[in-house]
Amino acid sequence: MGKLTVSIFDKGTAWLDTGTFESLMQAGQFVQILEERQGIKISCIEEIAYSMGFIDKIQLMNIAQPLEKSGYGIYLKHLVEEPR
Repeated sequence: MGKLTVSIFDKGTAWLDTGTFESLMQAGQFVQILEERQGIKISCIEEIAYSMGFIDKIQLMNIAQPLEKSGYGIYLKHLVEEPR
């Protein structure tokens, strides 16, 4: 039928199968460990939008402001302080 496509993942890509409760828990633990050890957030939509130029520093700070008491808000504020 010619509808099958194949994609090769880039180096560093991890495929997380979450079809069972156990594998979902393992995926969550993997993400938690990676975020803690690397100091990054996985799939942080605000970070992606900022790095791609869809939002600027002011918009990112406006998003982060109501979240400033959480680790997530602190993370967003640090993005503005780091060089792009």
